[in-house]
Amino acid sequence: MDKPIFLIGFMGSGKTTLGKKLARQLHKRFIDLDEKIVQVIGMSIPEYFNTFGENEFRLLESRILKEQNESDTVISTGGGSPCYFDNMAWIRNNGVALYLHLTPKALYARLQQSNIESRPALGGLKGKELLAFIENKLNERAPYYQQAHIHIDQINTPIEIVCQSIESYEANI
Repeated sequence: MDKPIFLIGFMGSGKTTLGKKLARQLHKRFIDLDEKIVQVIGMSIPEYFNTFGENEFRLLESRILKEQNESDTVISTGGGSPCYFDNMAWIRNNGVALYLHLTPKALYARLQQSNIESRPALGGLKGKELLAFIENKLNERAPYYQQAHIHIDQINTPIEIVCQSIESYEANI
């Protein structure tokens, strides 16, 4: 494939975990966009959010996203990356967008087990408030996520099926 693969989806959908496996399987480099941002700014994303605000973060995220266009890469984007500015159009035009879909309840279960403080968008939400937040954000982001070239049900999809999906997509473009 002569284009990068961009993994998109809600936080907790497994973009980084699947991205590493996919990169290994396809003999590509793996890039986690959030890690790349941390390298550039020299502080954690929550610190940047608190210091400069979400709008400044989204501008920075968009700039760094658009620097990731090497064909031999699998890139895990932030959950909101496709939803700001022209990021989704840029991803679609410059790579293959692969959406990792999970239900709100599955995301809730995963996020409950993660370090919520490391996710500034969650603001420490728990219980019913967290589930409601996930449902609302998924609905808000659905028009962007739905534009992905390939949609994967992350819970039941082994890496071989993801690779086959990418190969099938490439054969039809």
